[in-house]
Amino acid sequence: MQDIYQRAKRIRLAIFDVDGVLTDGSLYFTDSGEELKAFNVRDGHGMKMLQNSGIRLAIITSRRSRCVEQRAKNLGIDLLYQGVSDKLVKFRELLAELGLDAAATAYMGDDVIDLPVLRNCGLALTVPEAPAIVKTHAHYISRAPGGRGAAREVCELMLQAQGALDAQIAPYLESPT
Repeated sequence: MQDIYQRAKRIRLAIFDVDGVLTDGSLYFTDSGEELKAFNVRDGHGMKMLQNSGIRLAIITSRRSRCVEQRAKNLGIDLLYQGVSDKLVKFRELLAELGLDAAATAYMGDDVIDLPVLRNCGLALTVPEAPAIVKTHAHYISRAPGGRGAAREVCELMLQAQGALDAQIAPYLESPT
């Protein structure tokens, strides 16, 4: 776990996949063909705490969905990349654009399409439902399932490693006046 905290201390950009990470991986379609996804509010709050501590957030997903665009907007995530077939190319472009080294990035993905980024980022994160091959390339596997607290768990891990978790929680512990 010490290695994970050392890696987490360096993180300046946290990148998340969507299906299977920010959602449970289920796809819902209305009769009219509109896609629906369920997002966990606690995952979102963890992501906001990361932002508030100075860590940038990004989403890289292979699918396109208006509800992902809306969720990113709700969370204030301006680095949203949908319909990405080669996530490693987008990852490298993002590093160049932000002037970051790969060691300063965390990536949370759950399937083989995520392996190229997981193998090149500073902190590779996945969920318990991920295929075995993905788990073997992750530095950390969340205890919570995708779409059910996994993102919150890794956000708190990064905040704890950087000594910022207490500061993010403190406003909620203040006594009423």
